[in-house]
Amino acid sequence: MLQTISLLMENKPGALMRVTNLLSQRLYNIESLTVARTLDPTLSRMTIVVDVDSTLRRQVIKQMNRLVNVLQATDLTEAPAVSREMVLLRIRVTMETRTAILKEAEIFDARVVDSSVEGFAIEATGDPEKLNEFIDVMRAYGEIEVTRSGMVAVSLEAKKLKLSAPVPAGAEASLQPVR
Repeated sequence: MLQTISLLMENKPGALMRVTNLLSQRLYNIESLTVARTLDPTLSRMTIVVDVDSTLRRQVIKQMNRLVNVLQATDLTEAPAVSREMVLLRIRVTMETRTAILKEAEIFDARVVDSSVEGFAIEATGDPEKLNEFIDVMRAYGEIEVTRSGMVAVSLEAKKLKLSAPVPAGAEASLQPVR
């Protein structure tokens, strides 16, 4: 079963590698991975779609939360969330089919981002099922080339992040357990 995971993590070298290593060591197949900085340049948001047995979903989230650099891992698979993907599609067309292709693109809320005598470059965003349909429709009109962005998702739940305050440098030694 496909699981959508959202990670808030420190924007540091090696952070992405730790996440992908955890998944590959457990033989989970990554279907999609998207990562970018947040408004805070020290943090990144990663969205991963991974093929995991449904009985192991909680375990995957627990393992992600234990990783160095991961501040919060959230399972968005069945949670209230908005998920989108982008497709850039290049299609070669004849002059006779140009109008029909533009009408089809409009039906899917896609937009032409480049046009030439040979054809169009079209951008479409939406859920993966809608984009698969769009690709199938465009394939009927001629030779296409497709690039997909991978899933991005945001939770619609109103919970706040529960992050601990940063420990000042050199203060680690003074953090002895109270007896």
